[in-house]
Amino acid sequence: MSSNLTVVDLAEASAVDRALIGGKAAVLADLTAARFSVPPGIVVTTGVLDDPQLDRRLAASVEGLGGERFAVRSSGAAEDLPDASYAGLYETYLNVPADGLGAAVRRCFAAAASERVTAYHQRRGGATAAMAVLVQVMVDPIVAGVAFTAHPVTGDRDQTLVAAVAGLGDPLVSGVTTGEEWTVTASRTAMTRSGPGGGRVLTDVQADAVAELSRRIADRYDGRPQDVEWAIDRAGRLWLLQARPMTAVPEPVSWTAPGPGLWMRNFRLGEWLPEAVTPLFASWLLPVLEDGYLDGMYGSVGVRVPFRYALVNGWYYNATPIPSPKLLAGVLWQGRWRAAKILFNALIRVSHDPDAADRAVLSELEWAWREQQLPGYRRLVAAAEAEVDTASPRRLAELVDALGREAGIYLWYLAIVGGSAWKMEACLTRFVRRHLIDVLPDDEGGAQVLLRGLPGAQPVAGAHAVQSVDWYHPVAGELATGRPPRAGDRYRSLAEQRMVAEQRCRATLADRPRLLADFDRLLKVNQRYAVIREEQAREFTLAWPVLRACTARLGRHLVNLGAIEQPGDIYFCTRDEVNSGIEGDPGQLSARVAERRALWQRQRRLTAPLTLGRPARLIGDVIEHAVQQARGTTETAEGALVGHPASAGRATGEVAIVHGPEDFDGFADGQVLVAKATAPAWTPLFSRAAAVVTDGGTLAAHASLVAREYGIPAVVGTGDATQRLRPGQLVTVDGTAGTITLHT
Repeated sequence: MSSNLTVVDLAEASAVDRALIGGKAAVLADLTAARFSVPPGIVVTTGVLDDPQLDRRLAASVEGLGGERFAVRSSGAAEDLPDASYAGLYETYLNVPADGLGAAVRRCFAAAASERVTAYHQRRGGATAAMAVLVQVMVDPIVAGVAFTAHPVTGDRDQTLVAAVAGLGDPLVSGVTTGEEWTVTASRTAMTRSGPGGGRVLTDVQADAVAELSRRIADRYDGRPQDVEWAIDRAGRLWLLQARPMTAVPEPVSWTAPGPGLWMRNFRLGEWLPEAVTPLFASWLLPVLEDGYLDGMYGSVGVRVPFRYALVNGWYYNATPIPSPKLLAGVLWQGRWRAAKILFNALIRVSHDPDAADRAVLSELEWAWREQQLPGYRRLVAAAEAEVDTASPRRLAELVDALGREAGIYLWYLAIVGGSAWKMEACLTRFVRRHLIDVLPDDEGGAQVLLRGLPGAQPVAGAHAVQSVDWYHPVAGELATGRPPRAGDRYRSLAEQRMVAEQRCRATLADRPRLLADFDRLLKVNQRYAVIREEQAREFTLAWPVLRACTARLGRHLVNLGAIEQPGDIYFCTRDEVNSGIEGDPGQLSARVAERRALWQRQRRLTAPLTLGRPARLIGDVIEHAVQQARGTTETAEGALVGHPASAGRATGEVAIVHGPEDFDGFADGQVLVAKATAPAWTPLFSRAAAVVTDGGTLAAHASLVAREYGIPAVVGTGDATQRLRPGQLVTVDGTAGTITLHT
């Protein structure tokens, strides 16, 4: 068509040059011609600006479109391209009456010369692009939103994400608010995140219809992922408002098990790694810790049985050794039966007869930790602190290796000794349910009441407490944590409740002396190991302030060599690259650092599955079995989010999603703490929380144990609570059933 056109009907504009009508109008014209449900409209080109009768002409042009109010939007020639969206740079005016179209159109054209648009052009290396203005009949929506035919974070082309808000979609598109989110695949439609108010704005059928519309658009453009804006009017009709190619879509990620068996994100060291790890941790501290763990095992047991570990999309996964006759023979031969004795008592007997396991093996291991390993660890940390400020780069690397190995040995003791606490608790829970259910009912805390307020077990966040054992993250001593915890009164109250519960239990069993003796033995060993577990967890990261000091000095060394731009960039280098820097020839790493940092930022936003693969037939899913035992016969409420019942009780409060220390000061008393995971640096928040909910974690995780100590409900291992819950939502956390119920 002629380039002299000034106003053209959208239904006839598919044949017009894109350079004349702009990207937005060109796409909608094409989709109108393909019989998609696009609101009728006109396209106004720059030629009208010289028309003195513009207002009258535009009013006449929209007379036959069937509307009284209109949406006026810019349509740039370079807009909505696969590599340049121009999203949000131009202007949009909604609910414009016919006699106001001239003024709105002029403002849209004026916006094309704005500073922000010009800067975007220049960043992309182009001159100012031509544009037009799109005028369409205004849809009066009951619900509107956006849809992506590929997951914006994972790049999964088999998922369509639909986001929706009540009324106009502009607050959602502009980022003023977050909407309810649906994930639609070929086999499943599910709401994966509720809106700010908690109420539902879309039905399953409507979410399916939006996803189907979006996929049809993607199919029309050769399967290229699309970003679609849509609205549903009061008559229930679904309208297409805009479609453009998604830009910067990441390559799809795969969550494939890295080997046979069941791989767990929350097992062993995984409890201390709440998100994807940085390259320096992955290539240096992580393998040193894992090797130290095996050294600790060898020192205690006389054998090394490697626990398999791997990073999947940057996330740590761990798997138990696969049992085989060869593995068993090796353990028996190398360990000279000592290994069999220790592993039997620490892994099997402890769940059925904790007192016997303690007397046979665990007390000896606890003594070795307390009298030998812990003092040695402290001496090593103190010596490293004394020389870190003056050590050479080569010596700094030696300190990292020595401290990491010792921390790995410590992790072995934490796993084998402190890790016995939750297994013992399972045995105590069974006893209470069988003999004392009337005294300690599950819905009032059950057996956990007997393990609260214990002297020596009160959680304390020392200066070395971490957010993650990935040394990229500052330790507690580096953070300004704001308000101090006020846990004293609560802790004293819990101690009183525990002592009363003990007296009631003993009174109930007074006429059954054998059961009373069993109860006393079981209670004593449980309480002792609950304290030991907290003591061990508290000191595990003693070395982290020194480890971070070592990497900070090595980072400055690389900056001085010109390899990186700032010391913190070292965390996105590899160990080999740091070693090259120590030798004086690291090369130029800035470009690689930038790429790795961007990749890490994408990976840490992923929702990583809690498990990958399938459990070995003879072992099964140990964690899931423990969860079902903890949950007991409690029924799950319909529509509730489900996780692991980590700390018994029920509490209702507003959701506060805490991403990191930057959110600590904003956390208010009585809120429900929702996080990916918690670590010792988060301990002060527990004294103010009504309840705790985490994506990751197990019954033995930090959140679980500290919540039990503070007597607040906790549900861990939900998988994606931080994605499905919204700040300010009112929820009830049932730590006995392991559920979170949303209130509208």
